[in-house]
Amino acid sequence: MAKTILVVDDSSVMLMSLQETLETAGFQVHTAKDGLLAFQALQGGLRPDLVITDVNMPNMDGIEFIRNARTILRFTPILTLTTESQASKRDEAKRLGATGWLVKPVAGADLLRVVRQVLPGA
Repeated sequence: MAKTILVVDDSSVMLMSLQETLETAGFQVHTAKDGLLAFQALQGGLRPDLVITDVNMPNMDGIEFIRNARTILRFTPILTLTTESQASKRDEAKRLGATGWLVKPVAGADLLRVVRQVLPGA
């Protein structure tokens, strides 16, 4: 059975690009355009094997989403994929439960390599 990945980003172009890369590699992908919609999906029962989230988004940013998601997804890997390179943001995300931090743009092959590292059996 394919592993499920939730991708959260307010850029429709980024969502489409990540979805295509991940689905081509055999993953099932769910998307949300901000942290609030992603958190509502989790509250509604979505249980992805991995979450990839942007940091800077409207309604609920990635940092707040990670904080909230960790109340439901205690052990699920969460990767941040963002243009944000500030060490303070990275440290805060890690403290709240982010598994890893990728800086945009990221090549498809590099993304898949990291996904396979944090998602055993993928």
